[in-house]
Amino acid sequence: MRGIQGKVYTVTGAASGIGQATTVRLAQLGATGIAISDVDVVGLEKTKKLYTLGEAHDTKITTRRVDVRVVEDVNRWIEDTYTEFGKLDGAANVAGVAGGDGDTTVETIVQKDWDFTMGVNVNGVMHCMRAQLAKLTKPGGSIVNVSSTSGLHGLPHSAAYSTSKFAVIGLTESAAGEFGKAGVRINAILPGPTDTKIFRDGEEKGLFSADAMGGSTLLGRMGSADEIANVLCFMLSDEASFVTGGKLRTWLSGLTLLMFV
Repeated sequence: MRGIQGKVYTVTGAASGIGQATTVRLAQLGATGIAISDVDVVGLEKTKKLYTLGEAHDTKITTRRVDVRVVEDVNRWIEDTYTEFGKLDGAANVAGVAGGDGDTTVETIVQKDWDFTMGVNVNGVMHCMRAQLAKLTKPGGSIVNVSSTSGLHGLPHSAAYSTSKFAVIGLTESAAGEFGKAGVRINAILPGPTDTKIFRDGEEKGLFSADAMGGSTLLGRMGSADEIANVLCFMLSDEASFVTGGKLRTWLSGLTLLMFV
């Protein structure tokens, strides 16, 4: 994949799922440095070990416990990453949560669950983008934010999650319009049902159903974190050099790329 080798990236939510798979794929594609973060430090170390398992690599991976809700944590992490590697070429903002439970409605959702979901899924992306854009290579930098197909339609009994993912799309499109002329590309990827920790956690709460959601896709199954990571890395790469403000989604109608260039 053209345009990953020799570059430096940050990845949030890298302790598991799509963030973990994205880290490994970027390393396989020849990234020089990858700074990964999560609140799960044990998971981060597993990601780092997974990357080195079975073959030798030259990529340097740094780990940091970062709560993306805390702007000071994010700012220090990005500043230290830039100091260590001397540049920042791209970012994958993957960190996300599914709050509430299957019995929750807009009337009954607990305020702290709403605030937590918005804090991670919306404020967290904003904190990261603001810090990343200050250091990002211009022109040539790229950011991919992870939204969801639930950001395109309401999701009963999971209003906080759906609303937060709508917001990520709006934030992405707005920033893409602001920084396009500087040669920076900013896109959102909208995974459909994907077998990740956040999905399984949501399923335990009654928010999602693997059988129902996976069976409703054109392929009749859920996606894997590796499959989503492949597409995410494509969006970060120079192969997508004329794509910005886009929403790349997988859902009932298959794979659709909506571009605003």
